[in-house]
Amino acid sequence: MEWRDAEAAYDSEVIGRTTLPVMFEESAGRNANRIAQRYKGGIYDRSLAPNVVPAASADEYGTVTYAEMRDIVRNLAAGFRDLGLDTGDRVGILCHTRMEWAQTDFAVLAAGGVVTTVYTSSSERQVEYLLGDPDASAVVVENAELLRKVLAVEDELDLEFIVVVDDLADGSGMGGAVRDRDDILTLGDLHDRGAAVFDEEAYQSWLDSREPEDLASLIYTSGTTGQPKGVQLTHWNFRSNVNQCYRRFGPRRDKGDLPVIDPQATTLSFLPLAHVFERLAGHFLMFAAGATVAYAESPDTLREDFQLVRPTVGTSVPRVYEKLYDAIRTQASESPVKERIFEWATGVGREYHTTENPGTLLTAKHRVADRLVFDQVREALGGQIDFFISGGGSLSAELCALYHGMGLPILEGYGLTETSPVIAVNPPENPQIGTIGLPVQDVDVRVDDAVVGKETQQSTAGDVGELLVKGPNVTQGYWNRPDETEEAFDEDGWFRTGDVVEIRPDGYIAFRERAKQILVLSTGKNVAPGPIEDAFASSALVEQCMVLGDGRKFISALVVPNFDGVREWANREGIDLPEDPKAICRNDRVYERIEAEVEAANEQFESYEQIKQFRLVPEEFTENNDLMTPTMKKKRRNILDRYADQVDLLYEPQAAN
Repeated sequence: MEWRDAEAAYDSEVIGRTTLPVMFEESAGRNANRIAQRYKGGIYDRSLAPNVVPAASADEYGTVTYAEMRDIVRNLAAGFRDLGLDTGDRVGILCHTRMEWAQTDFAVLAAGGVVTTVYTSSSERQVEYLLGDPDASAVVVENAELLRKVLAVEDELDLEFIVVVDDLADGSGMGGAVRDRDDILTLGDLHDRGAAVFDEEAYQSWLDSREPEDLASLIYTSGTTGQPKGVQLTHWNFRSNVNQCYRRFGPRRDKGDLPVIDPQATTLSFLPLAHVFERLAGHFLMFAAGATVAYAESPDTLREDFQLVRPTVGTSVPRVYEKLYDAIRTQASESPVKERIFEWATGVGREYHTTENPGTLLTAKHRVADRLVFDQVREALGGQIDFFISGGGSLSAELCALYHGMGLPILEGYGLTETSPVIAVNPPENPQIGTIGLPVQDVDVRVDDAVVGKETQQSTAGDVGELLVKGPNVTQGYWNRPDETEEAFDEDGWFRTGDVVEIRPDGYIAFRERAKQILVLSTGKNVAPGPIEDAFASSALVEQCMVLGDGRKFISALVVPNFDGVREWANREGIDLPEDPKAICRNDRVYERIEAEVEAANEQFESYEQIKQFRLVPEEFTENNDLMTPTMKKKRRNILDRYADQVDLLYEPQAAN
């Protein structure tokens, strides 16, 4: 592959061995007059507005240039130092993804601090742990609600000061706290304090005092079970991963007309910055490249934000692409005729993309499908998307092919918090659907086949087993967890990912399943639930599926219907359905229709992998009901506990037939 040689040899002023704040300073110098950030009006009562940044009009985006962002970062850093922040001190950020998160991140790092992240969905008990375990000396919270969580547990913490991003209205009940306490101030106050004492020579000394090998951040794994572990990530862990990703996506000369990430790129950021995927791909990488980062700031307005921002690239997790496709299909299926056209078009698109030589007829059909359907879909997403990147979970190959067929290529990648995170990602030159791409530069991979059965090893041409990794982006270990750190590496220093993959003969990696989630049937067969669950990703009638069967004789599933899709089907069939989702799940006609979806999915799998029994459940798995992590992975243990009675019914003696 000639592009691999070009990737390895590529050099750029973006690539370097520096700390993260120096990386940002250098980019701001190169791109001073370019737009660094876009922020939405009418969402927040920003304490930085209107004195530091203009107050944007409702439903419009304001802009911050790189030079302006650099000034904000410098003043915030000086404010942190003036409050007593010292080199190596940990500072928590408890805030939704927004402009100020990014500015605060670079400011803490520039001041010599270490950023520790807290999800906004965390309970008071979790906030206490996530700030107490790293012994945070300060925390930046977004608003009154999150300040209240911190104050409820502050007696158990050792905080020296608290910064609130927004102005707190008196009606919030928290406004008095800012007025009455010297150790609580707004981000606007912090900025003004820093601006009053800022000294460029002192600022440079803070940057010079940090080395690439120094700790930059503690990111606590969201965890589907047990207490989260603080992953220690150095400046070089992140910086090396920026280099690796920029080599793959940067404006190399050999790329020709292929899309790239460069100063002309714009991304719409909406995943949690507390999660390593968005922190690297939608934050560090973008700012290093001189790109523009716009913040959606509300997941409820994503479709509107795509129109306003017109991004060229986006990063997200599979669940969002599934939801986005559902929204596209719903809009395109306003009538039976439009629905038939949409289904025909997506079928053509998928066939066109997966056919090596489409021929005259298929090419003509694709041209018609593009004019009737795909062009409108692309325009609904702003009309400028070059490609999406998917990570943080397994993406359905069928759904990925559908996006490619619509002219919205999704480049699937893979990584972990412990690897900063990107290990592998599909290259724009030659994306392979159904894989997580090729390893990035300077990352070595191999598999340990001890975790999979012999039939799995013999059924494929590639090497199958637990993925082991080495590279500059790999963590040195977990915060105050020496035993867990030792367990995470083998005797030769390879990091154990805990994920079962196939390394194909062409070097591409195909994800199979989390090793811990492999289902071992009582018959001895090993079954990966992920591919079976992904088989429903483009179904109009199934919202979610969780496959069961560990220690059992056969595979079963809990299925959440797509209630809008079910109602549309029922209306077309003249079936009168009740309003209550629980009653819909008990309806025989609904069960029979979804059974047909299950049978269609089963055709893709071996007999022992097929779903033999399933139960319909009325509640979508979400973060709000504690059935999903903040990064949209199923909390399988919680789901099993919630639906224990239903699971028992699946495995009653008569159900085995």
